[in-house]
This record gives sequence, C-alpha cells and structure tokens, in this order.
Amino acid sequence: MTSKIIGVGNYIPPETITNLFFDKHHFINKNGESLKEANDIIARKLKEITGIEERRYASEQQVTSDLGLIAAQRAIENSKIDPETLDYIIFAHNFGDVRFGTVQSDSVPSLASRVKHLLKIKNNFCVAYDVLFGCPGWIEGVIQANAFIRSGIAKRCLVIGAETLSRVVDIHDRDSMIYADGAGAVIMEISEDDDQGIQSHLSASYTLNEKDYLFFGKSYNNESCPDTKYIKMEGRKIYEFALVNVADAMKKCLEASGYSIDQLDKIIIHQANEKMDEAIVKRFYQLYDLPMPENIMPMVIDKLGNSSVATIPTLLTMILNGELPSHEIKEGHVVLFASVGAGMNINSFVYKF
Repeated sequence: MTSKIIGVGNYIPPETITNLFFDKHHFINKNGESLKEANDIIARKLKEITGIEERRYASEQQVTSDLGLIAAQRAIENSKIDPETLDYIIFAHNFGDVRFGTVQSDSVPSLASRVKHLLKIKNNFCVAYDVLFGCPGWIEGVIQANAFIRSGIAKRCLVIGAETLSRVVDIHDRDSMIYADGAGAVIMEISEDDDQGIQSHLSASYTLNEKDYLFFGKSYNNESCPDTKYIKMEGRKIYEFALVNVADAMKKCLEASGYSIDQLDKIIIHQANEKMDEAIVKRFYQLYDLPMPENIMPMVIDKLGNSSVATIPTLLTMILNGELPSHEIKEGHVVLFASVGAGMNINSFVYKF
C-alpha cells in the first residue's frame, strides 16, 4: 500500500505587489549603512537573480490560517470527500498567524486546529497539528501523512502549506523583496496500487554548521526598530549549500524510487530563487552526465514570489488545473518534488501520477 493525492487546492492572494512597490524604501546593509545603488537598480538586479518581478500579499484582514482554510476547502471540493472522513490535518507554516501591522506570532491553538474548527469537522479523532520545518514543511507534512497511511494509522489526510511572509520582513533589508504570501493543500488517501502515489522519500537536517543560515534577527535600521526581529538569511551560504546538498538528495531519492533519470517527467522544486533552482537542477542532471532537459522545471516565482511552504502545493495545483499552458502532468507521469529551507532542512519525494 502507498498513498496518493486525490485533491488539490490553492489560494493566491489578490494583492499584486510589483517591484515598483519598493521604490521609496530605505534599504540598509547589515552594518547599518545605506545601500549606494538606487532602488530601481536594486530591483532590476533582484529580478535578474531571483526572477521575481511580482509577488502576492494577503489582505490586511487575513492571517495565515485564513489562507490555509481557503486552500483546504478547495482541495476538499476538488477531491469530493466528506471532511468528516479525514484522519489528520497537517498544517505546515513557520510563523503562525501574524496580524497586519505586527510581527507578533500567534500559534496557540495550532493553525491546523483553527482550520479544523472553521471546517466545522465534528470528528474528534481527526487529529490536527502543525509542522515547523522551514520552507520544506509542506513536503515534510506529505511525508508524514504518507507514513501514517502506509502504517495503517490513517486512511485520509489533509496537508496544508501556508504563510504570510510579508508580515515578518524587515523593510530596510532588500531581501524583503523576495518574500510573498500564499497557501496550497492536498488530500491524500490510501492506495492499494503501489504503481501510483509516493514511490520514495528522503529528509535531512543539516544543523552542525548550517543552523543559522536562515534566522530571526534585528532590523538593519537599529534606530527605528531596535528590538523587533525579522526573518533574515545568509543568501550566499544558502546558495552554496543548496547547490550541492539538494541535488545530491534528489539523486538519492530518485534512486530509491527505482525510476531512472530519463523517466522523470517534471521536477517541482521550492520556488526560492530562479537562478538557484536552475543551478540545483542542472547539477542534479550533471550527476548523471546529462544536460538539463528543456521544460522539466516549471517556475512561477516571477509572478508569485517566494511564499515558503506554499510554493510547491500552489504550483502543483496550478499545473493540475491547467493554468500553466507550457506544463502538464498526466496519468503515468513521474514527478520529483524537492525543497530546502531553514534548519537547514532538505527533503524530496518521487510521485507517480
């Protein structure tokens, strides 16, 4: 037995934020010095490196659990299941519900419990809990749901990934231009056909030297925000770490699945940075002495930005709903999923549709 995805849903917030939004921002480096380049040049370089020209922000009235609820409702509708039959609701996020205008995290009760309440599920034995695993949190939730299903603990699970990163960014840090809001969800169900669903998976946490590549730190503007902390990252270190370790993990995961590199139809990778993702996938193919195939890696970061745990389920839903004309996933396709993020955590799974 294995587990398969029977329904998908996402929520892409309506507020489009272009790079012009940051034109009047006062960007400062980690030493507290103003950046010398004009903001339009900073934005142009950001687009060249990350691919981002737009991102989506949640409305002022919404919090992360609101976004996750909508994605969950759409996944439930898509799967045509009764939500009372769910055994688990697993909600991947990193910062809880952060209300607009604050950076105060609210994660008690769990966001999964909030979604279960709003879905009006009466079944007390539908277990709701959260996963905090950095950007790979949604994949880790899928891996956990698969373990529950394969072990006989569960037959049906809802896995949500949602985040409002726009609420925890330092407006004086140019990296704030990368982050976005969004949500995605899937319904997973037991399958007796082992030729479909999850074929292999892999997870790893690199913490000896890499723990603080992503962290919560003070604003670069020590005068206006001396005590508040925001999401921070060591971009170059993350790039170098991911280039080697993510590609290696993808290779191990693919080999464990029994499929060969030429049987891969798509690679759905966390939308973190377009150039970094391309470099990871190119190196993955180089491990097999092959060039990276055209159209193997769908990307939507240019319009949606980096919404952390939400990027992969959002992208998967868009492809399955036919919203990306240049990409499709059909029955029989083999897809490799992979992510990297705070921790530093890496994970991957191979899925046969």
